[in-house]
Amino acid sequence: MFNPRALTLLTIIVAAAATRLIPPEFRPWNFTPVGAMCLFGGTYFIRKWQAFAAPLLALLASDLVLAATVYGFDSLKHVWMSYVLFAATVAIGLTLRGHVTFFRVGLAAIGASAMFFLVSNFQVWLLGHGESSYPRTVAGLLACYAAAIPFAQNMLLGNLFFSGVFFGGWELLQRGLPVLREPALATAPAQM
Repeated sequence: MFNPRALTLLTIIVAAAATRLIPPEFRPWNFTPVGAMCLFGGTYFIRKWQAFAAPLLALLASDLVLAATVYGFDSLKHVWMSYVLFAATVAIGLTLRGHVTFFRVGLAAIGASAMFFLVSNFQVWLLGHGESSYPRTVAGLLACYAAAIPFAQNMLLGNLFFSGVFFGGWELLQRGLPVLREPALATAPAQM
């Protein structure tokens, strides 16, 4: 059965993931909509399995294209933690269901960025990645975090900007197209 809401959400998610294919020289490094896409999917897909599957499969498709055309398939062996963290970002989005406000979305975007920064860079420090290996000392951990600040800053800015675009745009779309509202909200009488 054709579900305009799910199809529209999926289209937004796929389009967001496709922006990762824009070469870094045409956008700030790590300024992507991926974190916001995961928050958005977690918040608005009615079925939880879709909330996780849509953004993570779109991310995987973009990773496969990037591996095939730019980075090589060897690059995929280091992305598993990113998928864990983006799944956790979807889970953060689940907590926004029915509670979407400017403040809560902003806080979720900041929290997701902080989580990604802290955990992913701890993993880089702990496991090392080729040339980016750091000594397994407190100084090495701090050096790893310091080196990641520009990437984390751009991720935070991307999460905040694209969360505004996705959540704000979705609210406007739902107002103009009642068929996109959640089923319980689509049939409720309009409040004055």
